[in-house]
Amino acid sequence: MPQRRIRAVFMRGGTSRALFFHENDLPHARPARDRILLTALGSPDPYGRQLDGLGGGISSLSKACVIGEPSHPDAQVDYTFAQVDVKTPAVDYSGNCGNCSAAVGPFAIDEGLVEVTGSTTIVRIHNTNTKKLIVAHVPVRDGEAAVEGDFELAGVPGRGARIALDFLDPGGAGTGRLLPTGRPREVIGGLEASLVDATNPVVFVRARDLALAGTEPPEAIDDDPALGARLEAIRRQAAERMGIPGSAAVPKIALVAPAAAFTALDGTRYDADGVDLVARVISMGNCHRAFALTAAMSLAVAARVEGTIVQECARRGTPAGDLRLGHPSGVLPIAAIVRLKDGEPWAERVTVYRTARRLMEGYVRVP
Repeated sequence: MPQRRIRAVFMRGGTSRALFFHENDLPHARPARDRILLTALGSPDPYGRQLDGLGGGISSLSKACVIGEPSHPDAQVDYTFAQVDVKTPAVDYSGNCGNCSAAVGPFAIDEGLVEVTGSTTIVRIHNTNTKKLIVAHVPVRDGEAAVEGDFELAGVPGRGARIALDFLDPGGAGTGRLLPTGRPREVIGGLEASLVDATNPVVFVRARDLALAGTEPPEAIDDDPALGARLEAIRRQAAERMGIPGSAAVPKIALVAPAAAFTALDGTRYDADGVDLVARVISMGNCHRAFALTAAMSLAVAARVEGTIVQECARRGTPAGDLRLGHPSGVLPIAAIVRLKDGEPWAERVTVYRTARRLMEGYVRVP
């Protein structure tokens, strides 16, 4: 039988890569759609390489995005994110990817789904996973999303055109509440933890409570099976308390520590004065080589919520709306605005900056 051809675009968004599809090119039924996404990316692969597909063998390189007509009155496009597991035939839709979100605006512009309105074109995106709105400010040149620029993103070689992303009202994206249990701290697995849901649910624990500094290279964390098993057990218990059990993708679990000097994966040395805290995040069982963007946004919000472990670790006197996160690939600045609303913390907006690039376009082949 000949292989089926399905129109697709391969894109980098931030520190992730994903296959982008038009919704009307895919089956509506979830099992049939999932089979296409799995096959296109090369999953499941017991060897962990995704050799027979376009995936990269780690969670940040095993993703798909489906773009369609807007179902929200304030949006121009719908965007559904799919996290494809590497070793098992699982596709998870329970959360969003902030990095992939950065590529949605450029995709929509280059595919003619939205009208170019100027040198910076605003694309209003409805993420169907979280039911939240994202406003992308996309630089445009000669009618297409710009690629060249002077913005340097830690974890991505070179420089590119800066895309600003406003995640509006990000609290409760997965659980309905910014603090899913109503408290800034819980005790889970014998450790204090903060459960925060802003763009994606995340479990924050102190690195030192696990005998870590928080500046370890990702390989050191991945090579410790006992640590991995303990973190997964904590994550699963936290998921039960947050009311979202059964997902391998969310909540994510992050290790946080006060500001410290560290060396990034490219060999660059960062002083403690250049960051407000350091952290590592686990995604789909592996330590992220940078920092999952939705987890970083949740962290920035948590740093503004009184009583959380993140606020405890963050540098005192950090300017409102500006937090510098030290992660394995460098430093990420994040702007978060958190106010009190009816006596409870409310996240108004989180703003981050990314780059994106269209890598290939054409068709994927699926047997």
